[in-house]
Order: sequence, then structure tokens, then C-alpha cells
Amino acid sequence: MRVLVVEDDQMIAEAIRTALIQDGYTVEWIGDGVGAAAALATSSFDIVLLDLGLPRRSGLEVLREARRQGTTTPVIVITARDDVQSRVAGLDSGADDYLVKPFDLDELAARMRSVLRRGAGRGASAIEHAGIRLDPATHEVWRAGEPILLSAREYAVLEALMLRPGAILSRAQLEDRLYGWGGEIESNAIEVYVHALRRKLGAEAIRTVRGVGYCVPKR
Repeated sequence: MRVLVVEDDQMIAEAIRTALIQDGYTVEWIGDGVGAAAALATSSFDIVLLDLGLPRRSGLEVLREARRQGTTTPVIVITARDDVQSRVAGLDSGADDYLVKPFDLDELAARMRSVLRRGAGRGASAIEHAGIRLDPATHEVWRAGEPILLSAREYAVLEALMLRPGAILSRAQLEDRLYGWGGEIESNAIEVYVHALRRKLGAEAIRTVRGVGYCVPKR
């Protein structure tokens, strides 16, 4: 899952980035509002963590423009502004949640999972489809009730596909979720992970749409 962190304080950004990478996320960091607006206009993310007090352009401006342009990516505002007016302005501008600094990184991770569940129309934490159950909070996976051990990147591929059953994700889209900007990508990495997932979950778990990409069949 790919996260955009927009935060001008490098120490805070690095702490968030380190914690999220440990949780299996692919994390991109931008430190100013102009760069954030450009990234949202040209790249795809699963969720955005957005500070309000940014150089060059405010977080509220970035958020409002993104929503005007039709961006539906979930956004959690992370800011030191704890007054009611700032909270109201952030939420009314299109934020899905609002978290005041300093905050606990475990709480941030929980709020991210909650926002992502709401965006996917799910109430429960776990994702279940075709006999496979995946828990984003613990990164545990079960098939027919039996636990399945996956590597971090196998899990990331499976999660991306299970979040949208029936939707076809191209190899490039999956690579973005696994590696992000500047990551060194082996030419057949996605094929290797898909092969491993089929071996562990069953050949029917992931479908190849030749020349297009991969999907979890919608049944």
C-alpha cells in the first residue's frame, strides 16, 4: 500500500516513514505544498498524510485543489493546529480524518486502517474474499481458516488485489505499491510474487489478464 507523507519537518516525516515502512507500507515523502499538489495530480496513492503548515503552499490549498480536481484518495490531516476552526476547515475541505501533533504512531496507523476501511465500504478490519482472509492490522492471512505465511511483498501484492476484487491492476501499478519512487525493481518481480501467492493460496486465487495485469476474481 502506497502512502504519501506531506510534512516539512524532516524529523517528524522520517519517524512516520520509518514506522510505516516497518508496517509494510511503501512511503513517499514531500516537504512542501507545491510538490504535494504535483504528486497528487500525477501519481496514485492509497492514502495521504497531510500537514497544514507547509512552505510554498498551505496544506488546505493542496487539499481543496485535489478535491476540486476529483481526487478521491483518503487524506488524514496531521497538524499542530488543535483549535476547532482549523479542525472544521480541514474536514470541510475534504479531509477524511484530523490528527493533532504530537500523536502516537500506533494511533496514526489505526486511524489509517479505519479510513481505508471506510473508503472500501468495510466495517470490519479484516478483508475476506473467496475463502481468503487478510487482516491489515496484523498482516496475517488465512485460507479456509488455516494461517498462511507470506513475505512482506507477497502480502502487499495480495492486499492491493483483495482491496478491489475484480479490478485489474497492471504490473506497473503493483510495482508502485511495492517500490515507490526510485526503488530498484527486478523485471520479473511481480510475476515471482504472484507465482508464490498461487502456490500458497491456490492457482485460482489470482487471475492473469494477458497483456493487462492481474486481479482477484470477483465471485
